[in-house]
Amino acid sequence: MQYRTLGKNGPKVHPVGIGAMSFSDFYGATTEANSFAILDAALEAGVNHIDTANVYGMGGSEDTIGAYFRANPTAKDNFVIATKAAISRKPDGTRFFDNDPAHLEAELDKSLTRMGIEAVDLFYVHRREQDRPVEEVAEALGRLVAKGKTKSIGFSEIAPATLRRAHAVHPVAAVQSEYSLQTRLPELGLVQTCEELDVALVAFSPVGRSYLTDTPLTFEAIQELGFMKANPRFTADNYPRNIVETDKLRAMAGDIGVSTAGLALAWLFAKSANTIAIPGTRSAAHFAEFLDAERLSLSNADMTRIEDILPIGWCHGDRYNAGQWVGPECYC
Repeated sequence: MQYRTLGKNGPKVHPVGIGAMSFSDFYGATTEANSFAILDAALEAGVNHIDTANVYGMGGSEDTIGAYFRANPTAKDNFVIATKAAISRKPDGTRFFDNDPAHLEAELDKSLTRMGIEAVDLFYVHRREQDRPVEEVAEALGRLVAKGKTKSIGFSEIAPATLRRAHAVHPVAAVQSEYSLQTRLPELGLVQTCEELDVALVAFSPVGRSYLTDTPLTFEAIQELGFMKANPRFTADNYPRNIVETDKLRAMAGDIGVSTAGLALAWLFAKSANTIAIPGTRSAAHFAEFLDAERLSLSNADMTRIEDILPIGWCHGDRYNAGQWVGPECYC
């Protein structure tokens, strides 16, 4: 599969990246050994993009990446590393977003220490602080580039108009957004703006938090996961409906002889040459399923069939509940 550019002048990365939230226990318990096996498999397959954040396991994801680099000293030279900051909590546990330049730099410094590296390739603002002008934030991120702590900057969950404002101050390499056959909001402006500005669109949850895979999480497993249990798409009412809908995609993948995740990712890559995916998994075997996308070249007829099976709006339940919606910018 042809590598894609992480921003206009950025490094070449495999279209399939590593979503390292799964190196924490967000989607269920995991181990350092599981994460190491995924990184080993990535190196062998030429997958070279790791996406993490300071809040994934409260630094645990970055600690795991750092431990891997200590055990494999040359590995860090083969990976393009992205991390994020800005999500914070008050003493009472209330979540808030801090885009203060000093806070962002301090958190980036901690991330660099945990991973044992001198700079990241990409540093994102994880959530925008609405009361702070995005131009001010972009300028502050640009100073981190000048200091050599990050090679490029990005934003997560921002609107196309916000991207334009930030990009006018300092080149933005990437924007992260949830994007998949299940969540197609980015097609209402973000995909187009990223293409126009030569900004990479980094799609998280590209396999629908397991719905777009051969083995979706069971409803019983979801009850043990705080975020998933509270998510409208995984409630007792909506879960069985969404399983029935996605069974159709699993049947198509079986007809073709590929994994459902590979088919879902191939669809995503065919939608825009600017799109890069960062699926997460706790299993090297499941990671191998993502790479099925490499051997798929979908025809127009294939794309039509996929979108007939799962048309826009098919999914039952909102993407987030009211609390989870705090932070992402709504633009349509």
